[in-house]
Amino acid sequence: MKKIISLLLALTMVMTLAACGTTPPETTAPPATDPVPETTAPAPETTVPMETEPALVVDTCILKEADDKMLNTYSAIAVNPEAPFVDADGNAVSDVYVNTAGADALVQWLLTAEALDMAANYGFAEYGEYLFYVLENAPVYTGEIAAATEETKTIRLSTTTSVKDSGLLGYLLPAFEAAYGYTVEVQSAGTGKAIAAAKAGNADLILVHSKSQEETFVADGFGRTVSGFEAERVSFIYNYFVLCGPSADPAGAAAAASVLDAFAAIAEGKHTFISRGDGSGTHTKELALWPAELGIAKEAESFAAYTEWYVSANTGMGACLVMAEEMGGYILTDKATFLTFVANDGVMG
Repeated sequence: MKKIISLLLALTMVMTLAACGTTPPETTAPPATDPVPETTAPAPETTVPMETEPALVVDTCILKEADDKMLNTYSAIAVNPEAPFVDADGNAVSDVYVNTAGADALVQWLLTAEALDMAANYGFAEYGEYLFYVLENAPVYTGEIAAATEETKTIRLSTTTSVKDSGLLGYLLPAFEAAYGYTVEVQSAGTGKAIAAAKAGNADLILVHSKSQEETFVADGFGRTVSGFEAERVSFIYNYFVLCGPSADPAGAAAAASVLDAFAAIAEGKHTFISRGDGSGTHTKELALWPAELGIAKEAESFAAYTEWYVSANTGMGACLVMAEEMGGYILTDKATFLTFVANDGVMG
């Protein structure tokens, strides 16, 4: 009887230690000579979920938004086939073919009630808030849209990374392509580079968000008016730039009276700031928000004394957000791309 009790006690200890994830020493219990009969029904089999790596928690957060100085308007401009095309060195470029019919079709479709409604509602179901808004004075196109032909089916769109990284184009363009038979080749860069591509004859239209650069593009003869519209530059959607930074907010940007005060606090405290540095619409807006006495401009020498905290990345919005997250820095971004960044757990393709 004592031997049976000892065996049962030893077995109980082994089972208890196993349940805690601990392996008992080999000397704890003597080896069993006979199997112990089961006295209860075995527990039903259960599926143990596989361990997965925890999702990255994005610390970067919105600190300032909806300031009047942070309005971000997007415009489409069709390229003039008779424009004075030049390469990056300013040399004239000849034999440029511009798909005017395809560009017309895309601009016209973007301004239909269908496309405007899609843009206005994009992202709400996923993010719980609107990523883009339609301008109250945006024209609405109601005319005919030409279907693609063998000669016009490929459209080259030069646009900003903010539009692409937000996912808006990936949402809109398939509907246009399916309805009219076009294929839209999207080239994305900062607004400055997107416009430069068009000036070199490498785009049929642009979709960008820097009013001053757009107006210069038109004034220099690179834009044209699409049938159904009154001007070369067709503005139709907008959202807001947002100032983001680490949740600890060492500069106190969130408590600042305005976005201008927030930028001044970042500079005064020499807190890390990630700048697009690429001549994009976002970069242009950022430069306008620093205190004038700092003299921060596009040229590298203008911020040479601030490189301890001012990082000029010369890259796209998504990549800059990743840098800000990794470095615990502040950054100006469009809200749509930021919400996409957070929804993707800080990973941008």
